[in-house]
Amino acid sequence: MSEGFVPVALVTGAGQGIGRGIALALAEAGFDIVANDIVPGSDEKGLAEVQARVAALGRRCLPVIGDISKPADHQAMLDAALAEFGSIDVLVNNAGVAPKVRMDILETSEESYDRLQNINARGPFFLTQLVAKQMIAQVEAGRPYKPVIIFSTSISAEVSSTARAEYCISKASLSMAARVFAHRLAEHDICVFEIRPGIIMTDMTAVVKEKYDKLIAEGLLPQARWGTPEDIGKACVGLAKGYFGYSTGQIIEIGGGFGIPRL
Repeated sequence: MSEGFVPVALVTGAGQGIGRGIALALAEAGFDIVANDIVPGSDEKGLAEVQARVAALGRRCLPVIGDISKPADHQAMLDAALAEFGSIDVLVNNAGVAPKVRMDILETSEESYDRLQNINARGPFFLTQLVAKQMIAQVEAGRPYKPVIIFSTSISAEVSSTARAEYCISKASLSMAARVFAHRLAEHDICVFEIRPGIIMTDMTAVVKEKYDKLIAEGLLPQARWGTPEDIGKACVGLAKGYFGYSTGQIIEIGGGFGIPRL
Protein backbone atom coordinates (compact mmCIF):
# COMPACT_ATOMS: atom_id res chain seq x y z
CA MET A 1 0.00 0.00 0.00
CA SER A 2 1.10 3.56 -0.66
CA GLU A 3 2.36 5.74 2.15
CA GLY A 4 -0.47 7.50 3.91
CA PHE A 5 -3.11 5.02 2.77
CA VAL A 6 -5.79 4.49 5.43
CA PRO A 7 -8.24 1.58 5.12
CA VAL A 8 -11.86 2.04 6.17
CA ALA A 9 -13.91 -0.35 8.33
CA LEU A 10 -17.68 -0.39 8.75
CA VAL A 11 -18.70 -1.91 12.09
CA THR A 12 -22.38 -2.48 12.84
CA GLY A 13 -23.61 -2.32 16.41
CA ALA A 14 -20.53 -0.28 17.27
CA GLY A 15 -22.08 1.78 20.05
CA GLN A 16 -21.52 -0.70 22.84
CA GLY A 17 -20.26 -4.11 23.86
CA ILE A 18 -18.45 -6.25 21.32
CA GLY A 19 -19.01 -3.78 18.49
CA ARG A 20 -17.42 -0.99 20.48
CA GLY A 21 -14.43 -3.23 21.27
CA ILE A 22 -14.02 -4.07 17.59
CA ALA A 23 -14.28 -0.46 16.44
CA LEU A 24 -11.69 0.76 18.93
CA ALA A 25 -9.29 -2.09 18.19
CA LEU A 26 -9.47 -1.41 14.45
CA ALA A 27 -8.96 2.31 15.01
CA GLU A 28 -5.90 1.61 17.15
CA ALA A 29 -4.61 -0.61 14.33
CA GLY A 30 -4.86 2.26 11.83
CA PHE A 31 -8.35 2.03 10.34
CA ASP A 32 -10.80 4.87 9.89
CA ILE A 33 -14.18 3.78 11.23
CA VAL A 34 -17.77 3.95 10.05
CA ALA A 35 -19.57 3.21 13.31
CA ASN A 36 -23.18 2.12 12.97
CA ASP A 37 -25.81 1.73 15.64
CA ILE A 38 -29.52 2.27 16.00
CA VAL A 39 -29.20 5.19 18.47
CA PRO A 40 -26.64 8.00 18.78
CA GLY A 41 -25.92 7.54 22.48
CA SER A 42 -24.18 10.22 24.51
CA ASP A 43 -20.74 11.51 25.38
CA GLU A 44 -20.56 8.80 28.04
CA LYS A 45 -21.95 5.87 26.02
CA GLY A 46 -22.84 4.97 22.44
CA LEU A 47 -21.68 6.27 19.09
CA ALA A 48 -20.73 9.71 20.37
CA GLU A 49 -18.40 8.18 22.94
CA VAL A 50 -16.92 5.81 20.36
CA GLN A 51 -16.35 8.69 17.94
CA ALA A 52 -14.44 10.60 20.63
CA ARG A 53 -12.35 7.55 21.52
CA VAL A 54 -11.47 6.90 17.88
CA ALA A 55 -10.46 10.54 17.45
CA ALA A 56 -8.23 10.24 20.51
CA LEU A 57 -6.50 7.33 18.76
CA GLY A 58 -5.75 9.62 15.82
CA ARG A 59 -8.28 8.18 13.40
CA ARG A 60 -11.49 9.44 11.83
CA CYS A 61 -14.89 8.08 12.81
CA LEU A 62 -18.19 8.60 11.04
CA PRO A 63 -21.17 7.72 13.25
CA VAL A 64 -24.09 6.43 11.15
CA ILE A 65 -27.51 5.81 12.66
CA GLY A 66 -29.30 2.90 11.02
CA ASP A 67 -31.46 -0.13 11.73
CA ILE A 68 -29.72 -3.25 10.47
CA SER A 69 -33.07 -4.95 9.93
CA LYS A 70 -34.15 -2.31 7.34
CA PRO A 71 -32.61 -2.59 3.84
CA ALA A 72 -33.38 1.09 3.17
CA ASP A 73 -31.07 1.97 6.04
CA HIS A 74 -28.34 -0.19 4.48
CA GLN A 75 -28.21 2.01 1.40
CA ALA A 76 -28.13 5.15 3.53
CA MET A 77 -25.26 3.72 5.57
CA LEU A 78 -23.29 2.86 2.44
CA ASP A 79 -23.97 6.24 0.86
CA ALA A 80 -22.81 8.06 4.00
CA ALA A 81 -19.64 5.95 4.23
CA LEU A 82 -18.74 6.51 0.58
CA ALA A 83 -19.45 10.24 0.79
CA GLU A 84 -17.09 10.54 3.76
CA PHE A 85 -14.34 8.07 2.89
CA GLY A 86 -14.88 6.91 -0.70
CA SER A 87 -14.63 3.21 0.07
CA ILE A 88 -15.27 0.39 2.53
CA ASP A 89 -12.38 -2.03 2.94
CA VAL A 90 -13.66 -4.05 5.90
CA LEU A 91 -17.20 -4.91 6.93
CA VAL A 92 -17.84 -6.31 10.41
CA ASN A 93 -21.36 -7.64 10.81
CA ASN A 94 -21.63 -7.38 14.56
CA ALA A 95 -25.06 -5.91 15.34
CA GLY A 96 -27.41 -8.37 16.99
CA VAL A 97 -29.91 -8.86 19.77
CA ALA A 98 -30.98 -11.47 22.28
CA PRO A 99 -34.60 -12.42 22.98
CA LYS A 100 -36.44 -9.89 25.10
CA VAL A 101 -37.64 -12.78 27.26
CA ARG A 102 -36.04 -16.20 27.49
CA MET A 103 -38.63 -18.95 27.13
CA ASP A 104 -38.75 -22.65 26.48
CA ILE A 105 -38.69 -23.63 22.80
CA LEU A 106 -42.21 -25.01 23.16
CA GLU A 107 -43.37 -21.49 24.02
CA THR A 108 -41.24 -19.43 21.60
CA SER A 109 -43.39 -16.77 19.96
CA GLU A 110 -43.52 -15.90 16.28
CA GLU A 111 -42.86 -12.28 17.20
CA SER A 112 -39.61 -13.08 18.99
CA TYR A 113 -38.50 -15.51 16.27
CA ASP A 114 -39.13 -12.99 13.49
CA ARG A 115 -37.43 -10.18 15.41
CA LEU A 116 -34.22 -12.16 15.89
CA GLN A 117 -34.15 -13.45 12.34
CA ASN A 118 -34.64 -9.96 10.93
CA ILE A 119 -31.93 -8.33 13.04
CA ASN A 120 -29.41 -11.14 13.53
CA ALA A 121 -29.58 -12.93 10.16
CA ARG A 122 -31.64 -11.30 7.42
CA GLY A 123 -30.28 -7.78 8.00
CA PRO A 124 -26.58 -8.73 7.91
CA PHE A 125 -27.17 -10.92 4.85
CA PHE A 126 -28.56 -8.10 2.74
CA LEU A 127 -26.10 -5.51 4.08
CA THR A 128 -23.27 -7.84 3.08
CA GLN A 129 -24.80 -8.32 -0.35
CA LEU A 130 -24.80 -4.55 -0.86
CA VAL A 131 -21.32 -3.91 0.52
CA ALA A 132 -19.83 -6.88 -1.33
CA LYS A 133 -20.83 -5.32 -4.66
CA GLN A 134 -19.04 -2.13 -3.62
CA MET A 135 -15.96 -4.11 -2.62
CA ILE A 136 -15.91 -5.93 -5.96
CA ALA A 137 -15.98 -2.56 -7.72
CA GLN A 138 -13.06 -1.39 -5.58
CA VAL A 139 -11.04 -4.51 -6.42
CA GLU A 140 -11.71 -4.02 -10.13
CA ALA A 141 -10.69 -0.37 -9.85
CA GLY A 142 -7.35 -1.38 -8.35
CA ARG A 143 -7.80 -0.09 -4.80
CA PRO A 144 -4.68 -1.16 -2.86
CA TYR A 145 -6.44 -3.16 -0.15
CA LYS A 146 -7.86 -6.66 -0.24
CA PRO A 147 -11.36 -6.34 1.25
CA VAL A 148 -12.40 -8.42 4.24
CA ILE A 149 -15.84 -9.30 5.59
CA ILE A 150 -16.30 -10.58 9.13
CA PHE A 151 -19.47 -12.09 10.56
CA SER A 152 -19.70 -12.09 14.35
CA THR A 153 -21.94 -14.99 15.32
CA SER A 154 -21.80 -16.89 18.61
CA ILE A 155 -20.97 -20.29 20.03
CA SER A 156 -24.78 -20.52 20.00
CA ALA A 157 -24.54 -21.05 16.24
CA GLU A 158 -23.62 -24.61 17.18
CA VAL A 159 -24.55 -25.06 20.84
CA SER A 160 -28.20 -25.57 21.75
CA SER A 161 -29.98 -23.41 24.33
CA THR A 162 -33.59 -24.51 24.64
CA ALA A 163 -34.55 -21.31 26.48
CA ARG A 164 -33.52 -19.13 23.52
CA ALA A 165 -33.94 -21.30 20.48
CA GLU A 166 -34.65 -18.37 18.19
CA TYR A 167 -31.27 -16.84 19.08
CA CYS A 168 -29.40 -20.07 18.29
CA ILE A 169 -31.23 -20.48 14.99
CA SER A 170 -30.52 -16.89 13.94
CA LYS A 171 -26.81 -17.31 14.65
CA ALA A 172 -26.67 -20.65 12.83
CA SER A 173 -28.25 -18.92 9.82
CA LEU A 174 -25.65 -16.17 9.98
CA SER A 175 -22.90 -18.78 10.16
CA MET A 176 -24.03 -20.30 6.87
CA ALA A 177 -24.28 -16.83 5.34
CA ALA A 178 -20.60 -16.32 6.14
CA ARG A 179 -19.70 -19.58 4.44
CA VAL A 180 -21.74 -18.90 1.31
CA PHE A 181 -20.36 -15.37 0.92
CA ALA A 182 -16.83 -16.75 1.39
CA HIS A 183 -17.48 -19.21 -1.41
CA ARG A 184 -18.96 -16.62 -3.77
CA LEU A 185 -16.45 -13.83 -3.16
CA ALA A 186 -13.27 -15.89 -3.27
CA GLU A 187 -12.93 -15.31 -7.00
CA HIS A 188 -12.63 -11.59 -6.26
CA ASP A 189 -9.99 -12.21 -3.56
CA ILE A 190 -12.36 -10.96 -0.87
CA CYS A 191 -11.91 -13.01 2.29
CA VAL A 192 -14.90 -13.73 4.51
CA PHE A 193 -14.61 -15.02 8.06
CA GLU A 194 -16.83 -16.00 10.95
CA ILE A 195 -15.82 -15.22 14.49
CA ARG A 196 -17.71 -17.03 17.25
CA PRO A 197 -17.62 -15.19 20.55
CA GLY A 198 -18.10 -17.31 23.63
CA ILE A 199 -19.06 -16.00 27.04
CA ILE A 200 -18.24 -12.30 26.69
CA MET A 201 -18.82 -9.66 29.36
CA THR A 202 -21.25 -7.11 27.87
CA ASP A 203 -24.53 -5.44 28.79
CA MET A 204 -26.32 -8.29 26.98
CA THR A 205 -24.77 -10.97 29.19
CA ALA A 206 -24.93 -8.99 32.45
CA VAL A 207 -28.36 -10.50 33.18
CA VAL A 208 -26.84 -13.99 33.32
CA LYS A 209 -23.56 -13.09 35.03
CA GLU A 210 -24.24 -15.11 38.17
CA LYS A 211 -25.08 -18.22 36.13
CA TYR A 212 -21.90 -18.07 34.06
CA ASP A 213 -19.69 -17.05 36.98
CA LYS A 214 -20.69 -20.35 38.55
CA LEU A 215 -20.23 -22.40 35.38
CA ILE A 216 -16.80 -20.90 34.72
CA ALA A 217 -15.75 -21.57 38.32
CA GLU A 218 -16.88 -25.18 37.88
CA GLY A 219 -14.66 -25.70 34.83
CA LEU A 220 -16.82 -24.85 31.83
CA LEU A 221 -13.87 -23.17 30.10
CA PRO A 222 -10.23 -24.29 29.89
CA GLN A 223 -9.31 -20.60 30.15
CA ALA A 224 -11.29 -19.87 33.26
CA ARG A 225 -12.43 -16.29 32.75
CA TRP A 226 -15.03 -14.22 30.98
CA GLY A 227 -14.06 -12.98 27.55
CA THR A 228 -14.00 -9.25 26.80
CA PRO A 229 -14.90 -7.10 23.80
CA GLU A 230 -11.17 -6.40 23.52
CA ASP A 231 -10.55 -10.12 22.93
CA ILE A 232 -12.92 -10.00 19.96
CA GLY A 233 -11.42 -6.75 18.71
CA LYS A 234 -7.90 -8.19 18.59
CA ALA A 235 -9.11 -11.13 16.49
CA CYS A 236 -10.84 -8.79 14.07
CA VAL A 237 -7.66 -6.78 13.64
CA GLY A 238 -5.74 -9.88 12.59
CA LEU A 239 -8.42 -10.82 10.07
CA ALA A 240 -8.91 -7.29 8.77
CA LYS A 241 -5.21 -6.72 8.21
CA GLY A 242 -4.97 -9.79 5.97
CA TYR A 243 -2.96 -12.04 8.29
CA PHE A 244 -5.26 -14.94 7.31
CA GLY A 245 -5.47 -14.13 3.63
CA TYR A 246 -5.39 -17.77 2.51
CA SER A 247 -8.06 -18.97 4.95
CA THR A 248 -11.36 -17.60 3.69
CA GLY A 249 -14.49 -19.22 5.09
CA GLN A 250 -12.89 -20.20 8.37
CA ILE A 251 -14.54 -20.09 11.80
CA ILE A 252 -12.52 -18.56 14.63
CA GLU A 253 -13.92 -19.31 18.05
CA ILE A 254 -13.04 -16.73 20.70
CA GLY A 255 -14.32 -18.52 23.74
CA GLY A 256 -11.56 -19.55 26.10
CA GLY A 257 -11.29 -23.05 24.63
CA PHE A 258 -15.01 -23.75 24.97
CA GLY A 259 -15.05 -25.83 21.79
CA ILE A 260 -12.28 -28.22 22.80
CA PRO A 261 -13.74 -31.75 23.10
CA ARG A 262 -12.87 -32.88 26.62
CA LEU A 263 -13.32 -35.87 28.91
